[in-house]
Parts: sequence; C-alpha cells; structure tokens
Amino acid sequence: MKVLLVNGSPHENGCTYTALAEVEKVLKEEGIETEIFWIGNKPIAGCIACGGCSKTGKCVFDDSVNEAVEKVKEADGFIFGSPVHYAAASGQLTSFMDRLFYSTGSDAFYLKPAACISSARRGGTTATFDQLNKYFTISQMPVISSCYWNNVHGNTPEEVMQDKEGLYIMRTLGRNMAFFLKCKKMAMENGLELPKTEERQRTNFIH
Repeated sequence: MKVLLVNGSPHENGCTYTALAEVEKVLKEEGIETEIFWIGNKPIAGCIACGGCSKTGKCVFDDSVNEAVEKVKEADGFIFGSPVHYAAASGQLTSFMDRLFYSTGSDAFYLKPAACISSARRGGTTATFDQLNKYFTISQMPVISSCYWNNVHGNTPEEVMQDKEGLYIMRTLGRNMAFFLKCKKMAMENGLELPKTEERQRTNFIH
C-alpha cells in the first residue's frame, strides 16, 4: 500500500512540506509506503480544454503533471497539500490538479482514499480545504478526515512545528488514512467486490 503526498507549494521544504512530513511520519509507522511529490516552482499552465489527453492519454503540456500520472496509477491513496494564496489553493496546484484529474481519467482515482491539507500564516485555510476536497468528491474517492479541518498555521517551518494542535491533526489524519487503507485491503482480500456501476447519464439544464 502506498500513499502519494503532493506538495503544491513553490517552496520544496516550506510550511506545506512540514505538514505533509508529519502525516508521512505516521504513515510509515503504520507500515504504509509513501512518496512526497513536489510539483516544482516552474509555471504550470492551466487546462485549455483542447481534448488532446483523450487521444494520447496524457496532457499536451509536458510538465510535472505528466510526471505524476504514473505515480497516480501506482498509488493507493493521496494527500494533496497547498499553501494559502488569497484564501485559495496555490495557482500552481490548482492548474496541476485540474489537468491531472482531467487527463488521467477517473479510473486511476476510483475509490482510492484522499485528503487535503492547507497551510497559512493566519487565515484562508478552510476555503482552501473546501476547494481541494471538491476534486475528490467528483471522482468517487473516499475523503479521509481528521479530528479538525486539516490545517496548520505558521509563517515558517519552525513556526509550523510550534503549532501543536495542527501537528496533532496531521498525525491523526495519517492514522485514519492508514486504517482505511488496511480495511480496504482486508475487505478486497476477503472477496468484497467493488460497487456495481451503470452507464453515466450526462445532462445539462436544457435537456
């Protein structure tokens, strides 16, 4: 079992990484394989709705999004982390997730548990938290919760390490993710079948 932790901050080892590392520490203690994937600090283009990914299986923009695709297919669970930029996820991570979820296809995420964490000096964490969770709930992904919203506060990694409650929330999230993955693995090994599916009905407000 493996959890992919995505660092959506432009700073590779900043506050967001510090929070993800706290989750990762617990996951490892629980016997879960982990990888922290940094999306980088180079510009990431937004989706241009060209449809190219439906023909090639990957995005037409060859950057960290395509680099993450194979990692997504191999992962059993996900945690996406972002700093707060103007009460929202970073622009880079937003573009990254838009294109990753659209170009990879729903099968790669289907019934794989996910969670998000946000990091801020002071405010905007819950708005960011709400934004990121929407990617999971449109993709049939169980959302793993903690004992509070998954946020840490601090202007530097050192300050984040002083946020005792925030770190406690991260550790609880890690334990809950590990528990869910173990339950799912046990159930599948004992013959539990995935939910039956039906042909999707696509409508709009006209017909």
